[in-house]
Amino acid sequence: MGYLSFPRHICLFVLLVSLAVSGLSDATSLPRAASSQAHSSPSYFRRLLDAPFAWASRRPTKSLNGWLDTHPKLLESFQRYSDQVVIRFNVSTKAHEAALRRAIDQMLLDVWDFTDNYTDIRIDARRIRPLMGILPHTLQDNHFVLIPDLARAVAATYPSRVPAHALVQSHSSNRGITPADDVPLPKRQGVDDLFFNDYQPLSVINTWMKLLDSMFKGRGLVRLISIGQSAEGRDIPALRVGMPSSDAETGGPGASRNTILITGGIHAREWISTTTVNYVAWSFIRKVDEDPVVAKILESFDMVFVPVLNPDGYEYTWEVDRLWRKSRQRTKMTYCPGFDLDHAFSYQWDAAQHQTEPCSESYGGDAPFQAVEAAELADWARNETEKGAKFVGYLDLHSYSQQVMYPYAYSCVARPPNMENLQEVAMNLAKHMRLSNGEVYTTASACEGAVAGEASANSSSAHSPRVEAGGGSAIDYIFHEFKARYSYQIKLRDTGSYGFLLPSEDIIPTGEELYQAMKYFGDYLLGNNGRESSSGATAVDSQTEQADIVANEEADVAELRRRRRRRGVSQST
Repeated sequence: MGYLSFPRHICLFVLLVSLAVSGLSDATSLPRAASSQAHSSPSYFRRLLDAPFAWASRRPTKSLNGWLDTHPKLLESFQRYSDQVVIRFNVSTKAHEAALRRAIDQMLLDVWDFTDNYTDIRIDARRIRPLMGILPHTLQDNHFVLIPDLARAVAATYPSRVPAHALVQSHSSNRGITPADDVPLPKRQGVDDLFFNDYQPLSVINTWMKLLDSMFKGRGLVRLISIGQSAEGRDIPALRVGMPSSDAETGGPGASRNTILITGGIHAREWISTTTVNYVAWSFIRKVDEDPVVAKILESFDMVFVPVLNPDGYEYTWEVDRLWRKSRQRTKMTYCPGFDLDHAFSYQWDAAQHQTEPCSESYGGDAPFQAVEAAELADWARNETEKGAKFVGYLDLHSYSQQVMYPYAYSCVARPPNMENLQEVAMNLAKHMRLSNGEVYTTASACEGAVAGEASANSSSAHSPRVEAGGGSAIDYIFHEFKARYSYQIKLRDTGSYGFLLPSEDIIPTGEELYQAMKYFGDYLLGNNGRESSSGATAVDSQTEQADIVANEEADVAELRRRRRRRGVSQST
C-alpha cells in the first residue's frame, strides 16, 4: 500500500498539530483563560502580569491566568522569587574564583552560569550582604544586578498574552550582554506558528513526537523510540531520523549506521534546549526533499533527537517551580531531591571533587550513575553499539552564554587526542550559528572555569576549586566511552539579559542557528568540511557581510593561536 506524498504529509501534519496544540484539550492540562469576573480582587502577581508595558504584543497568546488557576504551586514559587535577583560577578583571578566557589558551597547558592570572565548567581536580596561579608574586598566591588525582578522574568516564560520582552528590563547596557530589546520578533507561519509559538509542556511535546512518528514513518524517515524510563516512571522518548539504507531489514532508519546524538533538557529549567532539539528535528524532516545537503546527511547518518532527557524535572518546572534544575529522584536527604545529570556519568567521576551536599544544585550523587536518567542514556547507547551502531557525533544542548564547548570538562590538563579537530569544528559551528542571525557564539574547552587558561598552567591546578566541578559530564562520557570523536556542549542564547528565562520570541531564531550548525556538522562528517552546506547560504551575498565573516574568522584563528602559545609557555615552565 502506498503512502501520501511528502507535501500532503505536511498539510495533514499541520492540521493534526493545529488540533493538538492550538486546541490543547484537558488531556494536555492546559486550561482556558479564566474570566476577569472570577478575580475581582487580583493578587500582586496577577496584577503584575496584566500591567501595561512599553512594548506592544504582536500576536495573541494564551492567558497565563488560566494556567495559574490550575497550578497554584507556581504562584507560591513566584512569591518566593519576588525577593530574589540574579547578580553577575566579574571574576578575573583564580583566587576570586576559589573564594566565590567556597561562598557558593557554604551558602548553597544557585549558579546560573560561569564563563572565562564572569559568574552569575541567583540569590535572595536579603542574603547579598552576608555573601559580600565572606568575599574578598576586591570581589565585592566587581558585581552588578543582572535581573532585578526575577518573579516577573519567570512569569514571562509561561504562555501569556503579555509580550515576553516587556517583562524583563535588564541592566545590561554597555556590559557585553545581548540587549533585551534588540531581539527581533520573527515572522511565523504554518506549523512553526503552532508548535514553536511558545514553550510547550511535556504532554504536548510527547504528542508532537507521536505525530511526527505517525506521519513520516511510512517513508522510513522517522521512528519514535524510547531511551528508557525516568526515576518517576516517565518515558524518555526520542526521534530517530534518517533515510533507510538499501540493505536495511526494517522499514525505518538502520540501527547499524553511524549515529549523531542530540540531547536537550538535561537541566530542567533550560527550556530553550528542549524546544531547540525539537526545532532541529522538525527542520531536518521537512527539508529532506528540498535541501540536497540534508538529504545526503540523512542518507548517511541516523540522527537521534532526545528533547527531554530529564522529564521529571521538566514536568516539575511546569507544575511547581520554573527554576528547578535537577532531576526529581530521591536522595539521601528526603527534603532535597534530585541529581544534576551532567555530573552523574562515570567517566572521571571523582567524589573528592564533586559536590556531596544533596541540597546543592550541582549534586551529582555519591557514586557514578546514581541518577536513573544518566544510567538509562548510557545503557541505551551501549545497547546501540552492541547492535553495530557507531556514534560519530554528540551535541548536548544547554543554556545560556552562547558558547560551543568541547572535551574535556573534567580537566584542562588532559587533552583529547583530536584536540585541534575539535577546536576547528567548534569554531565552524560557532561561525554557522553567527551566519544565521548574527549572534556571536564563542568557543572554549568545557574544562575552563571563570578564569580561562590558568588551569592548564600546571598539573596541580587541575584540582583547584572551580565554580562548579566538571567531572562526570555527558560530553566526556560519550566522547570517551563510545568514541564519538566530535562531542560538544552548546550553550544557547542568551548572554545574560534573560538567562534561563529566554522569551518565546527567541525560539525560532535560536532553532535556526542550531539547525544551520547541524547542517555544517553533518556535511563535515561526510567529508565535505562544510563546503556544500555553506554554498547554499543566502545570508552572505553582500561585500559587507563577506568582510565581516573574514574578520571574524581571522579573530577565531588568532584566538586559537593565542591558546596554543599559552599552552606552549605553560608546558615549557
